[in-house]
Amino acid sequence: MLRFKIKEMIARREFEEGRRITIAEVAEGAGIHRVTLSKMINRRGFSTSTEHINGLCRYFDCKVEELVEYVPDNLVRDVDES
Repeated sequence: MLRFKIKEMIARREFEEGRRITIAEVAEGAGIHRVTLSKMINRRGFSTSTEHINGLCRYFDCKVEELVEYVPDNLVRDVDES
């Protein structure tokens, strides 16, 4: 499963800029609908387009591997069963 590290990226930017950043602000800056961004943040296993990933990388000025991580399915099941 792919996991989006958007919350972590927002927290890092908030720390760097010393201010609160809203999901609406990120969505607008990345060119993504706010509802889509919310699903990427909150829905496990949400499938999205490379265009959305590209927009977020552009907004956060980061590489894909800083935004997305691979979590093996067996680890996801282990967490779900706990």
